[in-house]
Amino acid sequence: MSAIPRQRFTDLRALSLHLQLGNFSAQILSWGFFEPRWWRNYLHVHSFFEVCYAYTGSGTFQINGVIYPVQAGDVFIARPTEPHEIISSESDPLGIYFWSYTLVPPQSKTPANPIDTLLHAFFTTPQWVSANVPAMERTLEMLTEEIALKEIGYTESVRGLIVKLLLDTARAVTPLSLPEDAPAHSPSETIVKEVARYLRDNYSRPVMVRDVAAQVHLSERHINRLFRQVMGVSIKDYLTDFRLGVAKQLLVNRQLGVSEVAYATGYRDVRHFITIFRQRTGFTPAAFREQGGTVFLSE
Repeated sequence: MSAIPRQRFTDLRALSLHLQLGNFSAQILSWGFFEPRWWRNYLHVHSFFEVCYAYTGSGTFQINGVIYPVQAGDVFIARPTEPHEIISSESDPLGIYFWSYTLVPPQSKTPANPIDTLLHAFFTTPQWVSANVPAMERTLEMLTEEIALKEIGYTESVRGLIVKLLLDTARAVTPLSLPEDAPAHSPSETIVKEVARYLRDNYSRPVMVRDVAAQVHLSERHINRLFRQVMGVSIKDYLTDFRLGVAKQLLVNRQLGVSEVAYATGYRDVRHFITIFRQRTGFTPAAFREQGGTVFLSE
């Protein structure tokens, strides 16, 4: 890298950035940098995505109760609501870049495109650590150079590099054979996958079980039973959890009112949205917003 210190990466905090990736929208929330030393950030959860890239050293990354070793050249990812913790090695201290962002699915069904397919799979792929990021360190260095030098057009250059950073992150942990394209194991799973996709595509508008049943030409009772059998939750609970996951990300954006968040996630009655949100999270939307999207968990 040039003589520009790595720490200048955090100058990106001065920019307010909203991006489109396919039909997904992303808001960049934070940029950070840790020197190679012993540190631990303790078990916590976010309502948004947090990504770390190790440029030196080693340590451990605990997520969802599983501990993974991490080292220089690895990217490791925590998705919304996933409990995680990083502990640096004492003998070989971990140095990282890290950044966080929201990633909100389209609010209406749109034509399929490869980026949307990738990002839908990124939400659920069962991988959190990858060394398959040969260009990521150089992308981070170029971002640092652009924000430090601020030459003509640097904001557009930064936006392009961030799009690459976010796509490379998703590519690193998402198999080339995407889960959405993988064959189901049974006719029941095929139907349920179609229903789940319909719910995700239509979360921003009122959806009733009869609408879902009509999509797969089954009775409401049959599709409810089938969905619970395969997914372990009811259609209503699946849709509510998905909506509230999106709402938690949107609440990070303080420019959006609670009523706007409610409407964007399919709730036309704001009081009902507030009630459901409090029942499921223990917080009102306003109180959750004050937490900043991060909650530390007890040991």
